[in-house]
Amino acid sequence: MRTKITLACTECQQRNYNMTKDKKTHPDRMETKKYCRFCKKHTMHKETK
Repeated sequence: MRTKITLACTECQQRNYNMTKDKKTHPDRMETKKYCRFCKKHTMHKETK
């Protein structure tokens, strides 16, 4: 089952992206490098609650 998650920038803490993920294949929190429009650069984004 795919669940909805929100990714937040680690530098400015803005919630920028909404995604879905499969809990069976990725049980831990997701972390990826994406573009933040508030920082205007690529930063690490972590999954939030």
